[in-house]
Amino acid sequence: MSNSASPKSMRVTRVLTAFAIVLGGIMTGSVVTAGPAAAADACTGWYREMRVGMSGADVTALQIRVAGWTGSTEVLSVDGNFGSRTENAVKNFQAAYGLSADGQAGPMTQAKLLSLQDSDCTPIHFSYSEMDNDCHSDFTGGKVSRTAAMGYANRVMWKLEALRHKLGDRPLDINSGFRDIACNSAAGGASDSMHLYGAGADLSQGAGDKAALCAILVKAKSSGFSSVQGPGYAGHNDHVHVDIRMDVSSSRGTFFPSTSC
Repeated sequence: MSNSASPKSMRVTRVLTAFAIVLGGIMTGSVVTAGPAAAADACTGWYREMRVGMSGADVTALQIRVAGWTGSTEVLSVDGNFGSRTENAVKNFQAAYGLSADGQAGPMTQAKLLSLQDSDCTPIHFSYSEMDNDCHSDFTGGKVSRTAAMGYANRVMWKLEALRHKLGDRPLDINSGFRDIACNSAAGGASDSMHLYGAGADLSQGAGDKAALCAILVKAKSSGFSSVQGPGYAGHNDHVHVDIRMDVSSSRGTFFPSTSC
């Protein structure tokens, strides 16, 4: 379903009595074991308030969901450790949604994040079908396993959810997401394109309207992406490319080339 249509039905948080809670492996790649009296959300494993100094798979799930609320050209490491950058991202998220910006992921913050989450653990305005819309290869045939590609795609979508809100909840058109190797070659993509990992997306708006694309590009630079490319950069006059290359490998670094925006 396109994010330009009515939002997907907001999920009702499923509460599981937990001795062991299996998180959606394609979302966080981990398992959380809760205490005997604890209960947790099925996608995130959340059962406690999270704050600076804490660590765990539940913090990882939090970081995925607030990683689009960083400072300009800043990238939040999804490492399961609640540090100052995670705290600042939580504060920015809280402020954007009218919550008390204390930097702690308590019940109100968790509830708001869960209201933005659909039953498959993706954000409500985006879907896997939008991120695999080039060759419909079901996230197979790329540079990584299907599970890994879907995990990266989910991280991209949560950052796009933040970007969408920063643009006044304006729908975003993903015209290219995951590509298998053959599809990427046919599209003229680089041999190590982030599309091959499920870690990149191309956004088009207004039939290549430069003003609309530049508005996206400016906000995307403060939405946690490792790279943002747009009008004025070679081959990008009709779309904005965003990716999370540092999630794929921290050694790749960031890439924010000059544009005409």
